[in-house]
Amino acid sequence: MNTIRHGDAMLTDWREAASRFQSEVGKAVVGQERAVRLVTIAIFARGHVLLEGDVGVGKTTLLRAVARVLGGAYERVEGTVDMMPSDLIYHTYLADDGRPRVEPGPVLRKAEDLSVFFFNEINRARPQVHSLLLRLMAERSLTAFNREYHFPDLQVFADRNRVEREETFELPAAARDRFLMEIGMEAPRDSKARRDLVFDPRFHDTDTLIEGLQQGVIDHAAVGGIAKAIQHTIQASPEIEAYVVSLWEALVRPAEAGIRLPGVDMAALIKGGASPRGLAFLVRAARVRAWLEGRDFLVPEDIRDIFPEVMAHRVFLEPVYEMRRETIVPGLIRAVFETVPAP
Repeated sequence: MNTIRHGDAMLTDWREAASRFQSEVGKAVVGQERAVRLVTIAIFARGHVLLEGDVGVGKTTLLRAVARVLGGAYERVEGTVDMMPSDLIYHTYLADDGRPRVEPGPVLRKAEDLSVFFFNEINRARPQVHSLLLRLMAERSLTAFNREYHFPDLQVFADRNRVEREETFELPAAARDRFLMEIGMEAPRDSKARRDLVFDPRFHDTDTLIEGLQQGVIDHAAVGGIAKAIQHTIQASPEIEAYVVSLWEALVRPAEAGIRLPGVDMAALIKGGASPRGLAFLVRAARVRAWLEGRDFLVPEDIRDIFPEVMAHRVFLEPVYEMRRETIVPGLIRAVFETVPAP
C-alpha cells in the first residue's frame, strides 16, 4: 500500500481519521454500515446527500451523529407547505417590550461555522424554498442583511416524505441532480441489530446517545483541503476512463447497447439525465472510495460500488415508466454492469 502525500498533508493519516469517524458514527446507528460508509465518502467528496427511507429508521440520528463527530455547527429545519424562503434566513417576532425583532434563521444562526444542514421532509416545502436551497448547495453562499455570507464547510443533507403524497412538491430534475448521492436507509435485517434497537435502552434516548459520541474526530474546516488532495492524488488509468464512459453510454442509450428489460420499450425508456456533471460526481466519489481502501488508483469496483447511489437519481424516465422506477432503474444498472466489460 502506498503512502500518499500532498504537500504537508499525509493522506494516510487522514484515512485513519476517516476510519475512526465511521466507527464513532456507527455507535449511534445500528446496522447502517453502508449508509455510514457512503456518508463518509460524500463528506470527503464535498457532496450533498438526499436520504431515502421510511419513518423511524434513523436518518435524523445518523445526521446528528455525523454533525457531532465531524464538528462544526449543525442546524435542522422541518419542511412545511407554508414555509417561505425567508424562513431559512430570518424570523420576526414581537419582543417583551412589544417591539418587532428580526433574528437570523437556521441557515444564518451559526453564521459561517455551519457544517451540516439537515432539511427534513424537503418535498413538503414549496419550489421557491427549493430554489434558495439550490443556490446554497451550488454556491455555498447567499445574500442577506446587505452582506454576502459564505459557507465553505457546508454540506446539505435532506430526506423526503415517501408516505404521504398530499401537499408535497417533488424535487425537479435540476434539484435532484445537485445531490451527490441518494442513500437508502432501511431497518436492519440482522436479528441482533433489531433486538438491540428494540430492547437496548441506549437507543431509546437519542440525546444521550449523541452526547456520548466523541466530538470533532476530524477537523471539519480542513476537510475541503483534504478533499482536493484526494482528487489530485487518486489516478485513473486510460482503461478506467474508457470503462466509465462506456457505462455512461450504455446507461443513457440502453437500446443501442443491446440491453433488454422485460415489459420495457428500451428505445423509449430514457427521457434524460445522467449528465456530464453526474459522471464527474461519480468519479469524485469513486476516488474517495479508492482512498479509503488505501489505493492511489481507481479500480472498476470503486466505480461499481457507488454507481447506484450516485447515478440512479440522475436517470429520468419517460412518464409511462416513472411509476415503476424502483424496479426498472436498479434492473437497468445491473444490465449495464453485465453488458459493459470491466477492464
